[in-house]
Amino acid sequence: MTDEPVPAPRVVSLYNAANALTVVRIVLVPVFLVLVVVSEMNDPDWRIAACLAFCIASATDFADGWIARKWHLVTSFGKVADPIADKALTGTALVLLSLYGPLSWWVTVIILIREWGVTALRFWVIKYGIIPASRGGKLKTGLQTAAIAWYLWPVPEPFHLVGVVLMGAALVVTVVTGADYVLQALRLRRGARP
Repeated sequence: MTDEPVPAPRVVSLYNAANALTVVRIVLVPVFLVLVVVSEMNDPDWRIAACLAFCIASATDFADGWIARKWHLVTSFGKVADPIADKALTGTALVLLSLYGPLSWWVTVIILIREWGVTALRFWVIKYGIIPASRGGKLKTGLQTAAIAWYLWPVPEPFHLVGVVLMGAALVVTVVTGADYVLQALRLRRGARP
């Protein structure tokens, strides 16, 4: 036996850069919403402003996770607030795009069911383990972000079709990764049974 002291567990402050970026994203959601509503998806200047707000908010999503992992700033607040902020931003964007016409409602409904369904699955299995974000999930987020930004930016005809292709790819990856998360959740529950 040694008498070496056991180091105390590291306490991460709630007030850190990663959490600050998550809060910025949450604050940008209503700003983004107002910019889209003012634009009515007709005024190019307001659409550009809305697109920039969306892209800045999306960039905080990529940055906060990287900062939290790189500098060991993961907190319970971040684990809960980050996915909520993501869903709020993406969900708001999709609903607004469908409300103002560029995006079909069925696309929005499928993506939102998958997004909230995966969140519910994670809570359903949380006592058995954590379902980590997969590469497919990260690809899905990147494709959704690119597609939404393309829809928001006032691109001339026929370049708007790039947004349709991006959203189609995002939809396929969204559904496939959603099915994968369901399988992971079922395996996790099955493996935890005595």
